[in-house]
Amino acid sequence: MLYRENGQFKTSYRADQQIFPIAQDRALIALLLAFAALGVPLLADAYLFTAILIPFLILSLAAIGLNILVGYCGQISLGTGAFMGVGAYAAYNLFVRIDGLPTGVAILGGGVCATLIGVVFGIPSLRIKGLYLAVATLAAQFFLDWAFLRVGWISNNSTSGSVSVAGLSFLGIPVATPQAKYWLCLGFVVVFGFAAKNLVRSHIGREWMAIRDMDVAAAVIGIRPVYAKLSAFAVSSFIVGVAGALWGFVHLGSWEPLAFGVDRSFQLLFMVIIGGLGSIMGSFFGAAFIVVLPIVLNQLLPWLGALVGLNIDTAIVAHAEYMIFGALIVFFLIVEPHGLARLWAIAKEKLRLWPFPH
Repeated sequence: MLYRENGQFKTSYRADQQIFPIAQDRALIALLLAFAALGVPLLADAYLFTAILIPFLILSLAAIGLNILVGYCGQISLGTGAFMGVGAYAAYNLFVRIDGLPTGVAILGGGVCATLIGVVFGIPSLRIKGLYLAVATLAAQFFLDWAFLRVGWISNNSTSGSVSVAGLSFLGIPVATPQAKYWLCLGFVVVFGFAAKNLVRSHIGREWMAIRDMDVAAAVIGIRPVYAKLSAFAVSSFIVGVAGALWGFVHLGSWEPLAFGVDRSFQLLFMVIIGGLGSIMGSFFGAAFIVVLPIVLNQLLPWLGALVGLNIDTAIVAHAEYMIFGALIVFFLIVEPHGLARLWAIAKEKLRLWPFPH
């Protein structure tokens, strides 16, 4: 790139330095998607699909939805698990009450219903924020948990609130094997992941980030806080509702209200904090960490205990998970608030410059 300085033409390589990393990132993403779609089904077994890959994809999708609300718009939510439950139960009602309704349409319908509920409970964000908004969303969690259990119409008059689905298909193809379920979840994650990435880069995403950084200044420059906050709640709830429908339909098959309790809300919040606030990639890192860590601890802690002659049972392992999660959250909030996504960006930059420091 040529530019003129003091009457002389000089060359600048800034454009190339910006284009080449972007092209490399796009090539890496394309290779990862190709491996995920074609390589993983050939290498993974049924346990890997059901215990790791499918939960990772669905929780990544839910974390993307929560990250839009918390990381990009700055609206704290402690009721994400309930909105996942709205998506699951709404998709179930559409699936069982409308004969011949395609599974994909039912899942998207669950997302639409979660959007409506999310906007209703997002209205308090117009007047309150911070801790007060967190308590309001936590109240939504408790109210929806009660509705799932006590309102008979939601669970098709099941006394325990538990429901089940069977005979899933997508575009006429049965979704019964672990590979088919994995491909279905992967398709939803790819579509919504790219949509969320493009959305946060658009003017809507810039409005969300302006509200997050300083809502008063954003209102002064012409951004409507009502539109920005409610649109963030709507988009976040839609993605979370779709993830909840996938969690119930694809991963669980049969579920009860406890599957979308307050523990699920805190789990998703931990994913966003550890993965990185305001980062789509961080949602994947956080979901992978939360899904893989319990499996690693279940295998590693008993083995380490046997080396020193200690008997570590499952209760100790469960308590160790909470302790490690809490310690990691404190660590990331103090040392690296942007989470694993920031560490990944630093590592990429160092590898790009290695072995030359400049």
